[in-house]
Amino acid sequence: MELTGLHHVTAITRLAANNLDFYTKTLGMRLVKKTVNQDDVSAYHLFYGDSAGHAGTEMTFFDWAQSAPNRDGVGAISATALRVSSPEALAWWSARLKSFNIPQGEISEISGRPTLQFGDPEGQRLSLVADGGVPGGTPWENSPVPPEMGIKGLDAVTLTVRRLTATAKVLKETLNFRQIREYSDLENHPIVVFETGAGGPGTEVHVAERLDLPPTRQGAGGVHHVAFRVPDREQQQEWRRRIVGAGLAVSEQIDRFYFESIYFREPNGILFEIATDGPGFTTDEDPAHLGESLALPPFLEGRRAQIEAGLRPL
Repeated sequence: MELTGLHHVTAITRLAANNLDFYTKTLGMRLVKKTVNQDDVSAYHLFYGDSAGHAGTEMTFFDWAQSAPNRDGVGAISATALRVSSPEALAWWSARLKSFNIPQGEISEISGRPTLQFGDPEGQRLSLVADGGVPGGTPWENSPVPPEMGIKGLDAVTLTVRRLTATAKVLKETLNFRQIREYSDLENHPIVVFETGAGGPGTEVHVAERLDLPPTRQGAGGVHHVAFRVPDREQQQEWRRRIVGAGLAVSEQIDRFYFESIYFREPNGILFEIATDGPGFTTDEDPAHLGESLALPPFLEGRRAQIEAGLRPL
């Protein structure tokens, strides 16, 4: 039994309108669902992805306006890598980010692939990685970014932890990831790479052990959790039984309407989710009009007026 890859990454913003502008107009991702955090309906939950928001392409944000800025440290998902097709696309992106005055590094080979590191306006640590043309998501045809240069989905996440051994044990023994290689980042810190499913782009977790950093303070510009893919709720149930058997506390299956979820924390405190691939974002919206209006799952629809009154216009 294997997880098939990354499903989504959920981060935190305190500037939802600016966040929407950056991820759709600068990065050219599609807003595939404008909804609310189901556990805090005063906050938007914004989903950006490919043309239909397929699992494995989604970067999502909780809109928590009162959040303090994120403080980097251990016990955190410290960076998110996104996929593009080629080194030529990276050169195009470098020029584009420069035109928007977005801070960036040099295009460098990191973990064996050409990579461009940069940050969003709130300090979210991002990178674009050339995936060698491996099939991925389908960039949205109405994006301001040409399809051949478009973001194809998630590539990898980086975890920064105090104790590598504890996280590695959960990844390998509980979640059946494979440890495949090591490399050093641009500051010469060692990083261990794990993969699941078929391997390659969209399946990797990179783990850095840092004894010199304080605990993270999660906030705006940081990541809340990472979700891994399973095809259906039956396999999700099997994973839940496996996680319980490993002695980890895990939630019940939660129906998020667009997918189903279970949640647990690995030993360094990072929140993991396992999410089903479907039913998907076209369940309640026409594919041509995803993200154009506030979408609420049926169990929140009766509270629409109250919820809309508590949200700031975007």
